[in-house]
Amino acid sequence: MPPEKSAYALARYSRSADSIRQSLEWVKTHNSEQFLESFYFQYGHQSIADLGHTVLCFEGISELAASEVEDEVLWDGQAKSSRYQDFGKAGFIIPPELDGEEETLYRSAGDALLAAYREVHRLADACLREKLPRPESMKADAYGRNIAARAFDVARYLLFWGVPTNVGQVTSIRTLEKQIKRLRISHYAEVRELGEEIAQACAAPPDCIWDDRQTEPLAPTLARHAEPDDHPRQSRADLAQWAAQNLNVSPCEVRSVELIKPDDPLTEIAATLLYPVTDLPFRDLYEAVRGWGSARRNEVIDVALQSRGRRDDLVREFRGGQYCFDMLIDIGAYRDIHRHRRCHQYRQTYSGRHGYETPALIAEAGAEVVFCEAMDSALATMQTLPGPAREYLLPFGAKSRFLFKMDFAEAEYISRVRSGVKGHFSYREIAWAMKQRIEESEPDLGRLIQATPPTVEDPLKR
Repeated sequence: MPPEKSAYALARYSRSADSIRQSLEWVKTHNSEQFLESFYFQYGHQSIADLGHTVLCFEGISELAASEVEDEVLWDGQAKSSRYQDFGKAGFIIPPELDGEEETLYRSAGDALLAAYREVHRLADACLREKLPRPESMKADAYGRNIAARAFDVARYLLFWGVPTNVGQVTSIRTLEKQIKRLRISHYAEVRELGEEIAQACAAPPDCIWDDRQTEPLAPTLARHAEPDDHPRQSRADLAQWAAQNLNVSPCEVRSVELIKPDDPLTEIAATLLYPVTDLPFRDLYEAVRGWGSARRNEVIDVALQSRGRRDDLVREFRGGQYCFDMLIDIGAYRDIHRHRRCHQYRQTYSGRHGYETPALIAEAGAEVVFCEAMDSALATMQTLPGPAREYLLPFGAKSRFLFKMDFAEAEYISRVRSGVKGHFSYREIAWAMKQRIEESEPDLGRLIQATPPTVEDPLKR
């Protein structure tokens, strides 16, 4: 069924004694658009839009755009895997913001990264075959796939946000509306264009149909009402201005994965609001805000809310969390951990100034010179390009800072699942570090996490 008609039929359970078969007959003779206009958009019964679901596919978009598309809490989807597919053949996306000499610099750096990606994969593959001979019990094709996947795990550090990918998603109409509003105010031109394209797709018949009878527009009412949501953008700008004028905090040295457990909700929310508009570790911000008086903490809250309209939700920084993991990790690992939905995630600007990770296999395979030259050159070129287009050139091996807020159950789940021997070594180390931070803070809870140490390996297991 078309999503809006499905939502209309299921919503009738609330006010009608009809069975679903009777409701379907009702919907065939009544206007679902008029129903959603009245009850969803005018009266605010938002749960109605949770009852209709859509499937959208994005093909040939940048990895950067894909990460923005996926940045929804209530989101299900799948993306092209850098472990099982060769990204060295599809080229890369040119940010719409670049032209002339800047585009030439970007193209040159992108070509160099992909050339190094192909060479590192070749060297890593050869090294792994020598290091891990095929067991007699393993078929040759299965062995080859395993070795290639492990080699891609290393080579992926040279991929960058500009490489193209494909994403398929399933969301409710309500989540889709929020996604469109968010994408349409992005500071990336490509992402803003995607927001427009989604709205256009909702107003048109579907491109891929199961049979020829499905010709109605996907979600025409949504397409009319998914206007840009300016409050999050203005709130962030107001907070950035306030921080520039009032914040004076000296950063301290921290570990790559730092656990902060807030004990005061107001302090936590104020510090979280300031996190995305600074380059400070969350611990430093939290301790600074905790030392303020109540009036100053409330000032931050008021600044964040001064652009809020009657129908605007609170910005996501108001969602509290029990465990706050501040991570300085590589982009590739972030792409994997980013897919966990039962937590709240925030990131700082992709600056390219935090250095990069070098996998141990790079040196073992004799690829250190190729790898480091490509990474150093790309990061240097990135600093000469204008923002935000420069961020497309950030390699997956480069480190950036991310804040993950979650409850204990989600921390336990991520630590247990992501530390398993089938996983990429980068996020395995992060998952193990999460367990360690919890054990240091609360041993009685830490002992419940059955995580696998990174030293336990089975390279031929996927």
